[in-house]
Amino acid sequence: MNRSSTQKLKDALEEDIINGRLLPGEKLDHDALARKYAVSRTPIREAVQQLVVSGLVTVKPKRGTFVAKVGIDQLIEMFEVMAELEGMCGRLAARRIQPSELAMLETALLRCEDPEVVADPDDYYYENEEFHNCIYSASHNEFLANETRQLKQRLKPYRRLQLQARNRVRNSVEEHRRIFEAIRSGRETDAQQCLKEHVLIQGTRFSDFVSQVRSFGEKTTA
Repeated sequence: MNRSSTQKLKDALEEDIINGRLLPGEKLDHDALARKYAVSRTPIREAVQQLVVSGLVTVKPKRGTFVAKVGIDQLIEMFEVMAELEGMCGRLAARRIQPSELAMLETALLRCEDPEVVADPDDYYYENEEFHNCIYSASHNEFLANETRQLKQRLKPYRRLQLQARNRVRNSVEEHRRIFEAIRSGRETDAQQCLKEHVLIQGTRFSDFVSQVRSFGEKTTA
């Protein structure tokens, strides 16, 4: 999938925040960012607005825009809710998916399995996003799909972050295949459970994720 200039800029800003180049509490200078990334203020403003939605940036009236602080406990709680929402989407999709939607889901799955995509966690994230969007749509519950997408947007930087853990992308690809097979065969309970486990940060994934977030925190206080 081709990313727009604003999307690429937003991703770059996310990386700067997550990797400690922009610190929690730091004020974002739009003019300085425009010079740094060699763009006008308009794409900077659009990218920052998207970061506000994801919770990485906060706006303080009459003071400016600042890098937000998000605690590990809050992130884990958000992932727990995300897992439940995704699982419900999977269960309904297994029951309601139409042939044309199943074909779109399989196409998204095959793109995720492309070796060139697997080799790049960022490219994989966006193909992965399309795979999940297909499932949300196939649930045929617009309210549920919208709520899931909204929370997914807030968690996007951290979902991208965890894909950088060793072997996570390859494991994610295998999980996608199991999710697809469960939906295709109409196994509602299996589809729900597979999606919950796919999203929920637990076991070794929990340790890896906490380690990454704490490493980020240490960079910002060094």
